[in-house]
Amino acid sequence: MSKLTLGIIGAGRIGRLHVDNLRLVPEIRVKSVSDVAIDHLQSWAEEKQIDVLTTDYKDLLNDPEIDAVFICSPTTTHANLIKEAAAAGKHIFCEKPVSFSVEETEEALAEVEKAGVKIQIGFNRRFDPNFRKVRSLVQDGTIGNPHILKITSRDPEPPNVDYVKSSGGLFMDMTIHDFDMARYLMGSEVVEVSAHGTVLVDQAIGEAGDIDTAIITLKFENGALGVIDNSRQAVYGYDQRVEIFGDNGTAQADNNRATNVEVSTAENVTKDKPLYFFLERYTQAYIDEVTEFAKACLENTEITCTGFDGLQAERIAKAAKQSLETGKPVQLARTSQRVVN
Repeated sequence: MSKLTLGIIGAGRIGRLHVDNLRLVPEIRVKSVSDVAIDHLQSWAEEKQIDVLTTDYKDLLNDPEIDAVFICSPTTTHANLIKEAAAAGKHIFCEKPVSFSVEETEEALAEVEKAGVKIQIGFNRRFDPNFRKVRSLVQDGTIGNPHILKITSRDPEPPNVDYVKSSGGLFMDMTIHDFDMARYLMGSEVVEVSAHGTVLVDQAIGEAGDIDTAIITLKFENGALGVIDNSRQAVYGYDQRVEIFGDNGTAQADNNRATNVEVSTAENVTKDKPLYFFLERYTQAYIDEVTEFAKACLENTEITCTGFDGLQAERIAKAAKQSLETGKPVQLARTSQRVVN
């Protein structure tokens, strides 16, 4: 069986996570990792059986053995790395967002198209088995024509302020997952965005120019409506729920918990809290997304989460920011492409 040989650009938390998951896929070989600081990674690289550890990502792009690269470096580097990887003929997996600029993203994706390579954006929640089931119930008509989408997405604790300052803001950093999920579940483009936000969790986040609590309403091209609620702090755990209501019924996906046991006594009814961290909640989704990327590259099949999907999520995030600043709904221009089925 043929193998896909990979290089990883960026060995922070998400880069190392991908290495662990990629090593679970028999068709994948992780040959090289590039990071600007590698001294502390030597023993890790040996343990993971990584042949090449380098500070220069160009070593990966110039290696004829490497078929594809994972871009796990800071967002500000993504667009240029995509262009260079495409020019080098490498397939690309890029963490979200592609960039903080719609124009930069469009330019990078144009280079990908010109080079004829594949690109997948790291919206891992598309690969969650629960959310996939909800989507299938919409697609096969089980719940009828969808009318209302509800997404709840709340982190267990706020990030540090230094991260907030470089994150691109709540909508581009956190809610962007929900914007992608809204398009994915509904199978329809967003045509209008209205956002309200405030600072209720950590005043330092507000002082850094961001918000930590938000409600966003969406209008879809198919006429349906959506509501997303975000908070940077849910003290009971990582709160991730979706519901789609249609004219034939409703489909819901609840939080993942350590067990699904519910204990009922005369005093109370209890069950486990939601899993606390996103790495726990989306373990299988992270594995499935890299597995499907490898399959698409090796078998020349369609990518599940395309560059266009990444671009559309950015456009919605920009519109949400504009709505927050102006206090008015923002219309999104219709595009020639559509949600991938």
